[in-house]
Amino acid sequence: MPTQKSIDILKEAILLERRGQAFYLKVAEQSNNDAVKAFFETMAGEEERHMEILERQFSTYAQHQQFEPLAEQDRQDQPAAQLVLTDTLKQQIAAADFEAAAIGAAILMEERAIAIYGKRAETAQDPAEETLYRWLADWERGHLTYLAQLDHEIREAIWNDRQFWPF
Repeated sequence: MPTQKSIDILKEAILLERRGQAFYLKVAEQSNNDAVKAFFETMAGEEERHMEILERQFSTYAQHQQFEPLAEQDRQDQPAAQLVLTDTLKQQIAAADFEAAAIGAAILMEERAIAIYGKRAETAQDPAEETLYRWLADWERGHLTYLAQLDHEIREAIWNDRQFWPF
């Protein structure tokens, strides 16, 4: 039954990435700020890339009951979100309640993805499957790092603006 378990995990992973992409695209669509829009579009693009890789793995696994090794190009790339994490972006998100709230929701999605991918990497029998899920968990950890940093800085800016400090 390991075949069905692998298929089920791949389906769940594809769905998780699809939901992440849809969420990031919706936030980008509703934003009036170019920097915010670009950030969330970049995040959506990365989720799209993950979906493509997972769908390719799903197809290979369904046909051959084995995972294909992760391409060297995929393993070397880093999350692109860091390229657009600017002071302008932070200020624009801090000024927009919807986008600031979206950061909190995105953090929860990324934490869930890390947990699912990390657990599967630990239990994978196929070395290519383990590599795939470790890579995905690391990538999502990168997203989480950026989002958490952004959330922290937004919170600090709001607290400073509203003089929440007791000293």
